[in-house]
Amino acid sequence: MNPKKRQDEIFNCVSEKGRVTVEELAELLGASRETIRRDLTLLSNKGKLLKFHGGATLPRRDVEGPFQARMAVNPEAKRRIAKTAASIFEPGDTLFIDTGTTTLSFAEELGKRSGLTVITNSSAIARTISLSETDNRVFLIGGEFQGDNQETVGTLAVDQIRVFRTRHAVLTIGGLDAKAGAMDFNIEEAQVARAMIEQAELVTVLADSSKFNCSTLFEVCKFDKIDTLICDHAPTGSLLESLKQLQVNIITTE
Repeated sequence: MNPKKRQDEIFNCVSEKGRVTVEELAELLGASRETIRRDLTLLSNKGKLLKFHGGATLPRRDVEGPFQARMAVNPEAKRRIAKTAASIFEPGDTLFIDTGTTTLSFAEELGKRSGLTVITNSSAIARTISLSETDNRVFLIGGEFQGDNQETVGTLAVDQIRVFRTRHAVLTIGGLDAKAGAMDFNIEEAQVARAMIEQAELVTVLADSSKFNCSTLFEVCKFDKIDTLICDHAPTGSLLESLKQLQVNIITTE
């Protein structure tokens, strides 16, 4: 079994059981304990699992760490997703972009293109787009400012989002769950995302594979609201079946 397939199997096993030991995984996958430990370390560094002495469990999904710390999780996967996502938009497109580490990477790639209109609640994204040497136009949504994420949220932000009507909404999320759909950790960010979905014709979600099979606290939308999912690896199992059933277009960077 190649390393990627073995690591996918490990992640799926932990997702199903919640907690597994090195010995269980070694026996299940026919691999040495040393190999399993290396795989667990890699998956832990990517934020997909929480490694403990002798095994692994799922990381806590009821809270989300500081923005700068999240920037260091899966950076290469986020860059690949961002580059792929930016390539599908053309001059004349209008886009909502919400706050997130993956959407910030996306904004950096989008700034290399021209002729776009961006509406965002992220001051970091607005700054990134506006400082690019292109003719892109940027609108920054107002509202209550949260310094860590450099974003605006709340009733004022939602009201201002409803002033606009766009072709696209490009969103990042806290998790994708086969039954619950797209989820988030923060109720105010979920409200912003829902408002953007309501005002856009097409919805694109950017999510690295650490978000798969992850049910957080607040619902953003069901899968029938999502047109395209851009990710580093294709989802599997019941998550993939749910996405296919609702005709979500899945684009991977593999």
